[in-house]
Amino acid sequence: MKNKNLKILFITSEASPFVKTGGLGDVSSALPQSLMELGNEVRLVLPKYGAVDERKFKIHEIVRLKDIPIHLGNEIELVSMRSCFLVGNKTKVQIYFFDNQKYFGSRKGLYQDVNTKKDYPDNHERFILYAKGIMELIKKLGWTPDIIHCNDWQTGLIPAYLKTVYGDLEILKDTKVVFTIHNVEFPGVFPKEVFKLTGLPESVLNEITVNDGSKISFLKAGVVYADAVTTVSEKYAEELCTIDELGGIIKNTLKKRKNDFYGIINGVDYSVWNPENDKYIPAKFSIKDLSGKTENKKSLLEYLKLPVELDVPVIGTITRFAEQKGIDLIEGAIEDLLNLDLKYVLLGQGDKKYQQFFEKIQKKYPEKFAFYYGFNEELAHLIEAGADMYLMPSKYEPCGLTQLYALKYGTIPIVRYTGGLADTIIRVNGNDANGTGFVFKKYEVEDMMKEIKRALKLYQDKEFWIKLMKKAMSLDFSWYNSAKKYVELYKKLLKDVK
Repeated sequence: MKNKNLKILFITSEASPFVKTGGLGDVSSALPQSLMELGNEVRLVLPKYGAVDERKFKIHEIVRLKDIPIHLGNEIELVSMRSCFLVGNKTKVQIYFFDNQKYFGSRKGLYQDVNTKKDYPDNHERFILYAKGIMELIKKLGWTPDIIHCNDWQTGLIPAYLKTVYGDLEILKDTKVVFTIHNVEFPGVFPKEVFKLTGLPESVLNEITVNDGSKISFLKAGVVYADAVTTVSEKYAEELCTIDELGGIIKNTLKKRKNDFYGIINGVDYSVWNPENDKYIPAKFSIKDLSGKTENKKSLLEYLKLPVELDVPVIGTITRFAEQKGIDLIEGAIEDLLNLDLKYVLLGQGDKKYQQFFEKIQKKYPEKFAFYYGFNEELAHLIEAGADMYLMPSKYEPCGLTQLYALKYGTIPIVRYTGGLADTIIRVNGNDANGTGFVFKKYEVEDMMKEIKRALKLYQDKEFWIKLMKKAMSLDFSWYNSAKKYVELYKKLLKDVK
């Protein structure tokens, strides 16, 4: 398989710019494009939710893939495949939209009702139908993938179908399946009774039950039956196998599969996150000319109505208000932080109790702290470009992208040693030239504050700080490098296929 370009069917439940709730949407857009840039043929499948704009994306029918009957328990559902292209700078990825009005087309939300914010009660039916429908799609497509790459619990049943019900399908006898865990926090757990709708053999039920045996996990199905399992950083892969709180119901299963379990860091789309061409920032800058950095700092302070004092360091954070992201550490440290000679800017949304807390702090420290509740794309770019340091004290972090954006903008990360943060940020020791950020290990306010103070002290050494900025900006976390690692894994799986 060494020199053979691959056919890759990439299956996901969201992909930007069509539909997106988080990082999976970004990965499912960028990785297929990068795989194609490496010379492979990639086709992408995702559900056609009601939120997908048919007219905007010029989605059309495929007559031969219309009204495919799929058994769902004792019922038969008709599904169709529609198509368009994801057009990138250098690539054109064919998209298949899985179209069923009852389960997908009639709903604006992906996994939750947009009004109640609660999970759809029939999510199990929706994604059983999706998995079975994709297997039927492959039978009718006339295009046989070398690799089927599945993502998160919504696609977890596909490896199980491939190895059991469709195990004798001649066209797929050489096909290998990769399953990627983006966030184990969502294991796709449902009552055991749901299993009868799948049509899978009883042997699968034994493999995918969890806890007391009264429930099953679609995520676990993917882990058990895939030829290889990946997650989005090496450290996170290690943590999932060793930390009960993280690995949860699939920890022991992952440990059993440790020889087939890989961590591959996510990449950055530098066509969007690059200070040399960022459309959201007022002053472009580069590693050769850093002068625009100061202009962006000035604009950031003005935007947030903070006093423009350019010699005072600015720390920024863009986050979800969730325990995973270390927001309770920021809450516990905020007053001590604001008593230091700095300014702190925070952009985030989530738990309302944090919103109320930070609004009170902003009133108490209006000259030093600016808080924006919600999401603001322009402000996110301005924080990355205008802040001097970027604080990301996650309790755990599968990969993390904002710290990688910060590096590209010469905004030095201050992070906790966990998951993708541990894999991407090298701790500055003394004033050596090898580090790329500031790292603390204990999940404690005191440990975090100690590292922040160390960063502030070194910030005063302007010559050192400029060297540190340039080192950070020189790093390459592009999708090209990550995609090459996936191709290496695909070819490793296929090496015995003649």
